[in-house]
Amino acid sequence: MKLTFSAADEQFREEVATWLKANLVGEFEQLKFRGGPGDEHMFPEERKKWEQKLAEGGWTCVGWPKENGGRGCSIEQQVIFNEEYARSGAPGHVGHIGEGLAGPTIIAFGTDEQKKKYLPGIVAGKELWCQGYSEPGAGSDLANVKTKARFDEAKGKWIINGQKVWTSLAHESDYVFVIARTDPDSVAHRGLGFFLMKMDQPGIEVRGIEQLTGTSEFNEVFFDDAECDAGDIVGKPGDGWKVAMGLLGFERGVSTLGQQMQFQNELNQVIEIAKENGAAKDPTIRQRIAKAHAGLKIMRYNSMRTLSGDAGDGSLQKEALMYKLYWATWHRDLGELAMDVMGPECEMLDAGPYELSRLQSMYLFVRSDTIYGGTNQIQRNIIAERGLGMPKEPKVVIKAD
Repeated sequence: MKLTFSAADEQFREEVATWLKANLVGEFEQLKFRGGPGDEHMFPEERKKWEQKLAEGGWTCVGWPKENGGRGCSIEQQVIFNEEYARSGAPGHVGHIGEGLAGPTIIAFGTDEQKKKYLPGIVAGKELWCQGYSEPGAGSDLANVKTKARFDEAKGKWIINGQKVWTSLAHESDYVFVIARTDPDSVAHRGLGFFLMKMDQPGIEVRGIEQLTGTSEFNEVFFDDAECDAGDIVGKPGDGWKVAMGLLGFERGVSTLGQQMQFQNELNQVIEIAKENGAAKDPTIRQRIAKAHAGLKIMRYNSMRTLSGDAGDGSLQKEALMYKLYWATWHRDLGELAMDVMGPECEMLDAGPYELSRLQSMYLFVRSDTIYGGTNQIQRNIIAERGLGMPKEPKVVIKAD
C-alpha cells in the first residue's frame, strides 16, 4: 500500500486541479458541490453538458485502457483524479454508472462488438446508463431475481419481462444493464443472464419513486416484452452471476476515493457551521467531529490497501468486503452529527413544498445508505462467510401442516 505519490503523480495532480479550476466557471459555476447523494435531481441538463465538457478535455474514463478510449491512468493517477475532482467541488457524475460499472464490465467480460457499440458513447459523455439489479423481492438477496429472459428464435432477440426497483437515474438514462433469469426452472445464482438494453423502446416503463427528500432520483422500471438484441448478452446464458459479481467489484474500486472526498466536503461544511454558530464549543460535538475525521482517514487507508490488490477484473482483496458497511454507517452518523450541529431549528420547515438545505437533504438521504447495495445486516453476513470463512447462517424451513 502506498500512502504517498511520486513527483510525476503530483505533477499529474496539478494538471487535474488546473483544468478543473479553469473549466468550472461560467455556466458550470452553479454546479459546484451539487449533484451528490440526495441532490442528484439538481441541474440534470447542465450536468450532462459538464460530462461532455470533461470528455472534450480527456477527463472521462481516465482509468480505462487507451485501446478502449480511456486515458490509461495508473491506480495512483486515478486516485488523484477522483480526489481532485471532489476537492474542486465538481458536480456529481451523471455518467458514473456507465463509466464506473457498465464500461469496466463490458471491457472485462464483453465481446469486441459490444465494446465498439457501447464504449464510445460512455467516453464521449453522451450516453448514460442505469443499473437493473434490485427487484421488489430481490434487494440485498440479488440471487432471488424473478425477471425473466427468453430467446425468441423468430425475432432473433431476447424478450425481457419483469420489474426492477430503486433504479437510480433511470429517467435520465439511455441504456440499462439487466440481470434476468434465462432458465425459468433455475434458482439462486444459477441460470442468470446479463443483458445490455436500450431504455427508449416499447415495453419499458419508468415510474419515479418519491423519497423523503421530496425528489425522485430512484425509479421503478417495468419490462413488458422488452427486447434485447441477441448480441447484447454479456457472456453466455447462465454467466449472469459471474458478470454481476465482477461488476460489484468495480463498484468497490477506485471511485471510492472520490466518494470520500465528497464526504470530506460535507464534513468541512459541518465544521464550518459548528464554528459559526458556537456548536464547536460543546465538548461532545468536538469529540464527534474528531471521531468523524478519524473515521474518514481510516476509510481512506483501507481503500488504498484494497486498491493495492486490484487485478483490473473487478476482483478485489477481502478488505473490500468491509467498505460498504463502514462508509454507510459512517455517513449515517455524519448526517446525525450535521443535524445536531445545526440545532433543533433545522428540524422545522415552513409549509411545503419544502426547500431543504444540502445538509438537511443529506441527513434524510443517508438513511438509505445502510439499505441499498446490500443492507448492513447482509454486509455483516458477507464479511463473516466470505471474508472470515465462518459457517453460513442457518435457514429455517417452515413446513405446512
